[in-house]
Amino acid sequence: MSELMSALDALAADDLHSLTDGQVLDRTAFLVQLVNRASAELTRTVRRADTTQAAERDGLKSVRSWLTGHARLAPVDASRILRSGRALEHFPALAAGFADGQITAAQVNVVAEKVGPGEVARAVEQGIDLAAFDQVWARVAVESPHQSLVAAVQAFEDALDPDGPEPDPRGGG
Repeated sequence: MSELMSALDALAADDLHSLTDGQVLDRTAFLVQLVNRASAELTRTVRRADTTQAAERDGLKSVRSWLTGHARLAPVDASRILRSGRALEHFPALAAGFADGQITAAQVNVVAEKVGPGEVARAVEQGIDLAAFDQVWARVAVESPHQSLVAAVQAFEDALDPDGPEPDPRGGG
């Protein structure tokens, strides 16, 4: 890991004013991919800590509390990482694109927010092919604007519940 820190130190020492516009854009694309890969590795590591209840080593009941206390993450960020790690276990194509740096943490979160354990179980019960959605989501995430992934995840929700949401029993629309 010290090699990674040394590489980041070298990047930080670069004189950005000496770069051409093309070099700045190439560097930006590289850094986006690097951040995505680091986010994927963080998510994978946090998922392992979650499954092994590693936070108990420090006297905490959850990895979420460890992340907020020890890593000083905002609670919403800790929850997002945990939710994403859990979701990625069901979507290997999405996980692979994330690990390669082609898919962002925000894109993974689009899926993870809508497809939790309950939705996965309902999909299996209904015979919905999760692998097909996984492949499509990964392709859309890599090739299309962010909003296209939101629409693709909505297609899953529609397939899962073709009748739509139940009406509000209180009335009023």
